This record gives sequence, C-alpha cells and structure tokens, in this order.
Amino acid sequence: MPPLDRTLDDVDGRILGFLQENARETQAEIARAVGLAPSAVLERIRKLESRGVIKGYTALIDPKALGQGMLAFVSVRSEEGLSDDSVAQQLAQFAEVLEVHHVAGEDCYLVKVRTKDPEQLGSLLRSRIGRIAGVKSTRTTIVLETVKETSRLHIPQAQSGVTA
Repeated sequence: MPPLDRTLDDVDGRILGFLQENARETQAEIARAVGLAPSAVLERIRKLESRGVIKGYTALIDPKALGQGMLAFVSVRSEEGLSDDSVAQQLAQFAEVLEVHHVAGEDCYLVKVRTKDPEQLGSLLRSRIGRIAGVKSTRTTIVLETVKETSRLHIPQAQSGVTA
C-alpha cells in the first residue's frame, strides 16, 4: 500500500477524523460536516475500508468494568533469531496480552498486558510467559496511572493537488 498521506485528500482525512472520534457517527452527520452528499460519504468510507485504511470498528470498554484494572508493560528478551517469530506468536495468544511489539534494543518484544491484580500478573509471567521456549527473561513495568491512552492517529492535511 502506498504511503497514506499521499493517497488521502482533505475530505478523506476529515471523514477519518470523525470516525476516529465516534465510529457510530451517521453518514448524514459526516456528510453535513464535510460538505458532501451522504451517498458520497458512504462511497468514500467503503473505498477507505477496501484499501485497508479503515481496518475495522470497535467499542472502547473500561477495563475496570471487566475486572482488568491492572495495566503493565512486559519487556521480553528471547533467544530466537531475527527471522523466527514463534515467541511473538505465542505471546499474542494470551487473552491478557493486548499488544506485542518487536522492538530494537536489548529486549526483543514489548508486550502490553491487562490483568485483574498483581497475583494474576505474576501467574501470567511465571506460568505462561516464562515457560515459552526461547524466552530468556522478562522485565515488568506496572502502570500506576494512565495520563493518556488512545488509538487515535494524527491525520495530516493532504498536500494540495493530491487526491485519492
């Protein structure tokens, strides 16, 4: 896929902004805001979906409401070679794991996890993550307070003359 900032025009960017803010926004409301007919907005959204710019829609749920108030980041060091991602694939299978990132530096992976409490986190680290073949060590950072957490991306203005 080509770089997104070169394939999106300002209207696409504004539509994406509305959808990031509230994916349940109606096409009619978005159309009024961007100055298009609802059918044109629907067509643009469908094109953005088919090109993979819009990957899906989701509800943001308060983790505490589900008993998952503890947030931690686990740095995982593995013995695997650069072309072997078996540790990453196994980490990604755990329900408590929200994100797995292959990172540069001493550690191999940065893993975002949510658990009920420190006991559940300890069990996850000892009984499951620590038993993955190839995991050499882990280092855990427990989050005390979240100041900002978002999945919203900054949408740059399109360069003049460049359209979808």
